[in-house]
Amino acid sequence: MFRTLLNIIWLVFAGLGLFLGYALAGIICCLLIVTIPFGIASFRIAVYSLWPFGRAVVDKQQTGVGEVMSLVGNVIWVIVAGWWLAIGHILTAIPLFISIIGIPMGWANLKLIPVSLMPLGKEIVPSDSLLPTYQRSA
Repeated sequence: MFRTLLNIIWLVFAGLGLFLGYALAGIICCLLIVTIPFGIASFRIAVYSLWPFGRAVVDKQQTGVGEVMSLVGNVIWVIVAGWWLAIGHILTAIPLFISIIGIPMGWANLKLIPVSLMPLGKEIVPSDSLLPTYQRSA
């Protein structure tokens, strides 16, 4: 219930604008055929930035070439689009922090900055899946 309320408030005050920024970056990346993986990552984060409460970003398990390619891709992403999206998060977080009720949404905005700078090699999962599971002993 509380997550839904925060997500609705987020959608109105921050989510829609951030979604449009990520979607625009994704469209531009998909037009430049070579950067399609960046576009896919941008669309994935766009959906996450639209409704973030109840979900989390975690690192994908990668080894070898996949890890190196993600690192190289993230460096290119930071130069091309990452800085602009991170600045968008900061500019959106400031007014949210000024309003007392927007503080949780301001923190959520700041938590999105690392993934806006380095989206490759990340995965979005439900927050509930991060909680430890306990088994009853028989």
